[in-house]
Amino acid sequence: MVVAVDAMGGDNAPVVEVEAAVAAARRWGIAVLLVGDSARIESELKKHQIADLPIAVRHASEVVGMHDSASDAVRKKKDSSIRVAFNLVKTGEAQAVVSAGNSGATMAAGMFVLGRIKGIDRPAIATIMPNRKDNTLVLDVGGNVDCKPQHLAQFALMGEVYARHVLGKAAPRVGLLSNGEEECKGNDLTRSTHCLLKGNRSGYVGYVEGRDVFNGSVDVVVCDGFVGNVVLKLSEGLADAIGSMLKQEISTRFFAKLGYLLARPAFQAFKKKVDYAEYGGAPLLGIQGTGVICHGGSNVKALQNAIFQAQESVAKAINEALVAQLSKSLFDEKSLTAMLERQEEVSDVAVGVAGL
Repeated sequence: MVVAVDAMGGDNAPVVEVEAAVAAARRWGIAVLLVGDSARIESELKKHQIADLPIAVRHASEVVGMHDSASDAVRKKKDSSIRVAFNLVKTGEAQAVVSAGNSGATMAAGMFVLGRIKGIDRPAIATIMPNRKDNTLVLDVGGNVDCKPQHLAQFALMGEVYARHVLGKAAPRVGLLSNGEEECKGNDLTRSTHCLLKGNRSGYVGYVEGRDVFNGSVDVVVCDGFVGNVVLKLSEGLADAIGSMLKQEISTRFFAKLGYLLARPAFQAFKKKVDYAEYGGAPLLGIQGTGVICHGGSNVKALQNAIFQAQESVAKAINEALVAQLSKSLFDEKSLTAMLERQEEVSDVAVGVAGL
């Protein structure tokens, strides 16, 4: 198994990517193919002992910047590191891609080069968040800001399969993110999606609220990419703010410093649990291959874990599981239209009753 790493994508490329590849190869024996400016990559590799490690380099002459249009990057920069990386999967030279570059371009390249899994209209970017018990998978977190009900229904299916096969959840509980648990809450998108999922997904538990992402009541939380990205960025900002405020409060009080010394193991465990680097990257679900998208500012630990995460996804045959599940789980166009029409009728009646 070979993981192709976009060595030019991150904010500190290729330094961090090279170090992470060396660490992953040394720790887990993962074969890594670093894609990008070969001269710069090889210059960084000389700083490490790699004689016995399964690391190779593939040259790519172009780089997709963070401000590049996703569609233009895929169509015009045909020799970009991210497109070459996905081409390696298409030709069978690699089995997965990891990139800390432009997430939109990464998603577009995955779709353009590898194509979508049959039955999936739009791939989704998922992310793993810690909760009181273990972790919660949230999707979509930025790939699709404007969605239709069938897209969210597909996200629910993909999240359920990923949670079962990768996160080890025997019977994943799936919730639809809304502004309340009652069926009368939500907007047109969530109500129509709820209609699709209710009675058609065995693990579906209904609407969930923002707090349920972290309390462990569900294993998978589904939303559109606009809401999901806000949830993701808010969570990251809150974790950083809590850490900074605690540090400030402890540093200004003598007894707080003393208490910190006694509670240091607990603080360290908490810091590890909320550190995004521990979870690697965000799997790109729905393409005919394996892709993991990382933060542009990812450190070595995050990219190293993302490489391992990509290998695990391939080893556990996530795409094969999705294909098998899709064949018996999604709705054909006729039944989908009928269900949505019934939902509209129910909504019209509810509005009429409320008017009375």
